[in-house]
Amino acid sequence: MANPRGTERPNPDALLARVQQEEAKNRRGRLKIFFGAAAGVGKTYAMLLAAHERQAEGLDVLVGYVEPHGRKETEALLEGLELLAYRSVAYKGANLREFDLDAALARHPQLILVDELAHTNVPESRHPKRWQDIEELLDAGIDVYTTVNVQHIESLNDVVAQITQVIVRETVPDRVIEQADEVELIDLTPNDLLQRLKEGKIYLPGQAERAIGSFFRKGNLIALRELALRRTADRVDAQMRDYRRDHAIGETWPATERLLVCIGPGPSGARLVRAALRMAARLRAEWLVVYVETPAHTRLSEVAREEIVQTLRVAEQLGAEAVTLSGVRVSEQVVAYARQRNVSKLVVGKPATPRWRELLFGSVVDEIVRSSGLIDVYAISGDFGDTAPIAPRGVIQRSSPNRAYLWSALTVAACTAVARLMFPFFEQSNLVMVYLVGVVLVATRFGRGPSILASFLSVLAFDFFFVPPYLTFAVSDAQYLVTFAVMLLVALVISSLTVQARQQAEAARQRERRTAALYELSRTFAAARSLDSILREVIQQTSGVFTGQVVVVLPMADGRLQPWGGSEGWWGTGVEQHMIFAPANAELGVAQWVYDHAQPAGLGTNTLPGAAAIYLPLLGARGTVGVLGLRPTARQALAPEQLHLLETFASQMALAIERTILADEAQQAQLSTATERMRNSLLSSVSHDLRTPLASITGAASGLIEHDLDRATRHDLAQTIYEEADRLNRLVANLLEMTRIESGSVQVRKEWQPLEEVVGAALARIEPMLGEHKLEVVIPADLPLVPLDSVLIEQVLINLLENAIKYTPAGSSIQVLARAEPLRVVVEINDSGPGLPPGDEERIFEKFYRAKASGNSAGSGLGLTICRGIIEAHGGRIWAAQRPGGGATFSFRLPIDGPPPEVE
Repeated sequence: MANPRGTERPNPDALLARVQQEEAKNRRGRLKIFFGAAAGVGKTYAMLLAAHERQAEGLDVLVGYVEPHGRKETEALLEGLELLAYRSVAYKGANLREFDLDAALARHPQLILVDELAHTNVPESRHPKRWQDIEELLDAGIDVYTTVNVQHIESLNDVVAQITQVIVRETVPDRVIEQADEVELIDLTPNDLLQRLKEGKIYLPGQAERAIGSFFRKGNLIALRELALRRTADRVDAQMRDYRRDHAIGETWPATERLLVCIGPGPSGARLVRAALRMAARLRAEWLVVYVETPAHTRLSEVAREEIVQTLRVAEQLGAEAVTLSGVRVSEQVVAYARQRNVSKLVVGKPATPRWRELLFGSVVDEIVRSSGLIDVYAISGDFGDTAPIAPRGVIQRSSPNRAYLWSALTVAACTAVARLMFPFFEQSNLVMVYLVGVVLVATRFGRGPSILASFLSVLAFDFFFVPPYLTFAVSDAQYLVTFAVMLLVALVISSLTVQARQQAEAARQRERRTAALYELSRTFAAARSLDSILREVIQQTSGVFTGQVVVVLPMADGRLQPWGGSEGWWGTGVEQHMIFAPANAELGVAQWVYDHAQPAGLGTNTLPGAAAIYLPLLGARGTVGVLGLRPTARQALAPEQLHLLETFASQMALAIERTILADEAQQAQLSTATERMRNSLLSSVSHDLRTPLASITGAASGLIEHDLDRATRHDLAQTIYEEADRLNRLVANLLEMTRIESGSVQVRKEWQPLEEVVGAALARIEPMLGEHKLEVVIPADLPLVPLDSVLIEQVLINLLENAIKYTPAGSSIQVLARAEPLRVVVEINDSGPGLPPGDEERIFEKFYRAKASGNSAGSGLGLTICRGIIEAHGGRIWAAQRPGGGATFSFRLPIDGPPPEVE
C-alpha cells in the first residue's frame, strides 16, 4: 500500500529511540500543569473541576495541598474530595502549613493535587522547592495536577522583571514545564481579571488596591498574557514537530510562520539577512539563517569564508538562529532542513550568474523551487544600498597561482612524449588513455581550472600529433570528430569527479581534525580536576593545535586580570612553576576590553586589530570567566575554519573552568555548612555542659561564703564543688582529647600487656561511680598478651563503663567480657538499660550526639567519639548493638600483630 501524501517510512532508529523514551515516561507518573498569566485567572478552580471529573471516572484522587486564598467558589469544590492532612512546621515564631510528602507517598493515590508548583518549602524540609517534591511523586508512579504562573518560569524571570519592575524570587526550571505530559492554559482577559480583583475575589480589598497600582496594572497583565500564550504556542509547536517526526511526515504544516534564509559567499548574504529580518518582523515569525558547507567551500578565498562567518554572526545578533550544514548539494540540504524545522517560507538570493552557466552547471534557486513542495520560496535581491564589507581587516586573501596552469601544460606535454613512444606499437585508443591519466593527475594535484585546461590541451595534442594528416589540426576522417568530442567529454567528467572527490576528502579531513582536536580537549578536561591542571592542558592543547603562543587571562580575587601562561617577549618574564606572568600593558588592555564587553578583539577582528594576538571571551553560564589569547606564529589572522575551532575551544574551556569554580564554591559552601553546624553543636553542648557545673560550683561557694553553716552542710557543699569541678575537668579533657584525635596528634605507644591489668585499672577508677550497680567481669585466664597503649585503652574502658552506668537503672548489672579470636582480642561491655534507639547503632559514635532512649541527656556526646578515635588509631574497630534480652552491647576489637613475647 502506498504511503499517504506527504508521509515517508519512519526512521527505525529514531522510532526505537522514541519508543524507549515513551516507555521510560510510562514508568513515571503523568504531570499536568494548569498554566496562567497571573494569580486569579482560575487555575486552582480548573484543577479542582478536572479532579472531580477524574474521580467520577473511578480514579483514586487525593488533594495533597490546595491554597484557596479564601475564595468561596474554590473552597466549595474541595467538598467531596479526600484531603491530605497538612504538615505543621514552626518557623520564626509561626506555625506554617506545608505539604506532607511522606504521607502522600505512604497513601499513594492514583492522582494527587499539589497547588503552587513554584512554592519554596520551609527550611529543613526534604526538598527546598515544591517542584522537587512533585518530581519524587512522579518517580513513585503517582499522577500529579499542579498550577503555575508564567512569571515563575526561570527563563522568563528577567523579562517579567523588566516589564513589571517586580523581581519574582520563586522560580521553576524550564525543564519541569517542558517535561510535563500536559499543559492546560487557563486564560482570562485583563479587564475580567481586574474586575475580579476589584470584587475581592483574588485579594483582600486593601491588598487589591495596592496590586492594581503595581503588579496588576493593565499593561503588565497584557504583557504577561502574551508571554503565557506564546509559551503555550511554543509547546504546541514542539508537540506538532514531534508528531511529524514520529510519523515521518515530510511536508510542511504551515500552522505558524517560520522563515529560513539560505546565504552564500559574497556581500549578498548580509543583504539577504537584513531583508529577511524585515520580513520576519512584519510576520512576527521565527527566522533561521542557514549556510551549506559543500566541498566547494574549500576553494573559497579566506575573505569569502570570513564573510560567511561574519554574516552568520550578524544574523545571530539580529535575533536569528544561525545554522551551518554540510552536504554535497545545497538544495537538498536546505529543503530537508526546512522540512525538519517546519519552515513555511524559504528566502534565497536571486541568481547573479550568467544564464549559460546555469544551463551548464545548474541553478541552486531552480533546484530549491522544484523540490520545495508546499514551502513558499522567495527569491529576493535584498537591500543593495548596504554594501559595507563584513569581513574584518587583517584577513589575507590567497591568490590563485598561475604556476598550476603551467604544470598542467607540462603534464600534457609529458603525456604526448609517452604517447609518441607508444605510437608505433599501440592503437590510438590506448594513446587516449595516456592523456586521460594525465588529466586525472592534474585534477588530483591542481584542481578544477588546470584540469579543464589539460582536457582541452589533450584533445588538441592528440589531434595534432596522432591523427592524420599529422602535425596539423585538420581532420581527414569525420569520425575523428566524434572521437574528439567523446575524449573531451570523458576528460571533463573525469576531472570534475576527481576534483569533487578531492574536495570531499579534504573537507572530511578537516572535519576529522576538528573532531579529533575537540575530543582530545574534552577527554583532557574530563580527567582534569584542579584549575591549575585545566589551565595547563588548555595552553598545551591550544598551542599544539594552532601553532602559536597561548595565554588564559582570569580575574583574581581583587578584580585584577592575571595572565596564566604565555612566553617571554609577550607577557614578560614569569615563574614557570605557577604559570603566572607579568603582563604587557597594551596586550592586557585588549584582554581587559574583551573581558568587560564579552566580545572578541585583537588580530583579525574589527576591534583593536593592531594587537599581536586574537582574544576571545570565555563565556560561561554565569558570565565571562576569563579570556583566551592566541598569538599565531605566522603573525597573521586565522582562517575562518581555525577561528571556528578556536571559538569552540574557548566554549569548552569556559565550561571546564566554570565547573572547577563551581566545584570549589560547592566545597567551600559544604565546608562552611559543616563548620557552622559543628560550631552550633559545640556551642550548644559546651554552653549547657559548662553552665551546669559552673552554676553548681558558684551556688555552693556562695553558700559557704554568705552563710554560717554547720559542719555537715559545709562538707556537703564542698563535696558538690569537688564533684562539679571534676565533672568540668572531664568535659574539658574530652574536648582536648577530641581535638587531639581530629588533628591526628594522638600517638599510640603499643606495648605487649595483659588485658586484665588494663581492665582492673579502669575498674578501680570507675568504682566510686558504680553505686548500686552490679559489676560482672569475665576474662579467660589464657587470654594472650595484647599490643596496646594502656593509658588510651583504659580511657576507652572508662568512657564505655560511664556510659553504661549513665543509661542503666540502679541495681541492674553491667558485664565486662573478653575473648580471644584468631589474630585479635574482643572486649564487650553489656548493660541492662533500655537499649539503643533503632537506627542509632552508628550515630551514637558521632560528635555531640546523645541518645534519648532513656530520657537522660547528660554528657557532652564526646565520650563514644573519643573511644572510636582511639580504637581506630590502634587499627581496631568499635561498634554497638542491641543486647539479646534487653540492653545494649558495646564491643571493640584489638588486632594482635605477630606472636606475643614469651614471659616467664
